This record gives sequence, C-alpha cells and structure tokens, in this order.
Amino acid sequence: MDYLKRHCEHKINRLLDSFPCVVIIGPRQCGKTSLSKRLRPDWKYIDLENPQTFDKIHDDLNFFFNQNPEHIIIDEALLSGDLFRTLRGVIDNNREANGRFILTVLSSPDLLKNVSESLAGRVAVFELSPFKITELKNKSLSSLYKCFESQINTLTISKFKKLTSEVSQEDMLNGLVFGGYPQPIQKADDLNYFKTWMENYFKTYVERDIRSFFPKLDSVKFRRFINMLTAHSGTIVYRSQFGRSLDVNESTVKNYLDIADGTMVWRNIPSYESSKVKSLIKMPKGIFRDSGLCNSLQAIFDFEKLHNSSLVVQNFESFIIEELIRGFQATDHVGINYYYYRTKSGSEVDFIIEGEFGTLPIEIKYGSSTRLKQLTGLSNFFKITNYP
Repeated sequence: MDYLKRHCEHKINRLLDSFPCVVIIGPRQCGKTSLSKRLRPDWKYIDLENPQTFDKIHDDLNFFFNQNPEHIIIDEALLSGDLFRTLRGVIDNNREANGRFILTVLSSPDLLKNVSESLAGRVAVFELSPFKITELKNKSLSSLYKCFESQINTLTISKFKKLTSEVSQEDMLNGLVFGGYPQPIQKADDLNYFKTWMENYFKTYVERDIRSFFPKLDSVKFRRFINMLTAHSGTIVYRSQFGRSLDVNESTVKNYLDIADGTMVWRNIPSYESSKVKSLIKMPKGIFRDSGLCNSLQAIFDFEKLHNSSLVVQNFESFIIEELIRGFQATDHVGINYYYYRTKSGSEVDFIIEGEFGTLPIEIKYGSSTRLKQLTGLSNFFKITNYP
C-alpha cells in the first residue's frame, strides 16, 4: 500500500520540537503507525500488540527505558498500564530534551485522564483521524484554512469569496460514500474487499476493543446502539427514544454516546449557547466520524443508493463537518470549539466554528444550488447574535 502524505506532518514535527513526547491517538487503522514511521524512519519501533515484545518490555520497564532513553516509537502504548507512569520519571531525568518519544494509542475515553495524571506538561496529544479527501487525492490543504490565520475577530465575507475547491465533485462524492480509512479506500474499486474490511473492522471494534476497555458492557446492546446511530448522524440524539428501543435507561444511552465519542467512532457536537438566545435546544447532536463506516453499516456501497436514501442530506452534512474538523486538526490553531445552533422554533445553523479568529456559522447544503429561503436559519443567527 502506498503511503499518502498527511497534512498534519508539519504540526507533529513542531510538537516534537517542543515536547519530550508526542502521543498520537486515533481509531484503529486510521494510519497512526504509518505516520509515526514516516516522521521518524530511523527511530526504534516497538509494537506492544506483539505478545513477546509486550512481555519482554512490560516485565521491566525501567530496564527497557535505561537501554532506550530516546528516539523510540511505541505502538499501542495503552496496553501497558504502567508505561505512562514509568515514562514520567524517564522524561524528568532529562527534562530539557525534546523529541524523544512517539506513542500511538488506540482511542479510549480514559486516555486523556491517564496522560493528565502521569505526563502533564511533558507530552503533547495529537488526535489523528482517517484521511481527508485532499490527502487521498494528494492535494494541498484547502486555502480555506488560511482565512483563519489573521488577528482576532477579523473574519469577513470577502476572505471567502475567492476560494476554489481542491478536489472535484466526483472525488468528494466518492469520499462521501467510502470514507477515509487508508486500507479499504485505496482498494475501493474492489467492492468485495471493501465490504469485508468494513465488516471485520466493526466486528473487531465491538468484540475486541469495546470488550477490552469496558468488560462489563453489554456488547450486544452496544452493537445495536451503534447501528441505530447510523440513521441519526447529523441529528440530535434523543436519549429517551434510544432508551425505549434498547430497553435501557437514559443514563445508559448517555454512557453509550460517551463511549462512542471517546473511541472516535462518533463525535458529539454541543449546542451553541449564548445569553442573547433564550430558546435554544441544548441537547448535543452528533455525527459519524467516518462516512464509509456509517454507510457500510447501512449496506450502502455506491452513490446512487446513497443519493436515493432518505438519510443522504444528514449524512452529507456530517461528512462535510468532519472534513472541516480534520482540516483544522492539521493546522496550528489551538482552542477551537465546534457547535451547532438550533432554537425551539426550528431556526438552525448546521455548524459553528469558534476560535481566536472569531465565530463562523456555516450552513451546509446537499446540491448544486441554494435558495435564499434555505438560509433563513443563518440569517436569523446573524440578527439574534448581532454577528458582524
């Protein structure tokens, strides 16, 4: 399989220049290992999923780090519960030295807690997603993101008027159907392989990863829950409805949502709350992080079937939101927050990005043209919030 350059490579290199350790988190098979080896091809590589390697290292972590004090890539580092605690002392023994370790970690809701407790101030955490379309097509990151490189609150419409697309409509629709996981997308012309890969991926996610992280969880109901989510990507998830369908309480549904979000299959997007707006719906909405996985769980493997589906509009919205987020992940922006906006009267904005550059509301439409009436929610948002 050919290596595809990631937009985030420069960012991770800068993080390695500034921190002793960089932790790359992400879902299974999103490219964490390939990226790490690409960035530091001469570093020693350790795979903790290999039982023999795991036993050899885990039995005496201090000895291992004495022999390997720097320039180490450790794959699936979360498998060793003591590794983070040991690494803290290793880093502190030479606190001024940066760029010593890269750890890759299968996403887990408990990861950031472990890092914050063990390696606070010593590590940078980078979230890696499956590929953006521009990465798959070997294109540059869209010039859209350059519009946000100005001083605080300087966003204007004129900055966006001259933007052009880096990819064709055909490429975009293929991305919508097949998603961005590296291995299957590069063989998407072999539909049987794509179907088999996605089926096995989901099976591994539920039967291996979820059982490993949450051994007491009802994996049968959680599998049903994830399948139910495929019909709600891009919408508000009403926990009471899910609870009745699964025969569980709302607290359990909330737990399921948090697990799906923490394991990076689903993304919870909070409501945009403002003192200027009194009638907001405050329930979060969510999106499937990879459109290919979402479609495959619905047995959708071509654009015509997706186009004729009643879910196509909300799936397209989810796809575009995730593409935008993946783009921001590759930039040097920090402190960016993402929201949606909807009032009890039905006025809605699909996506809102907020950062030092200001607040940008975005309306996403499936189609080649948009009527002014379809932008009523955006217009109302401008009026209510006194948007500049």
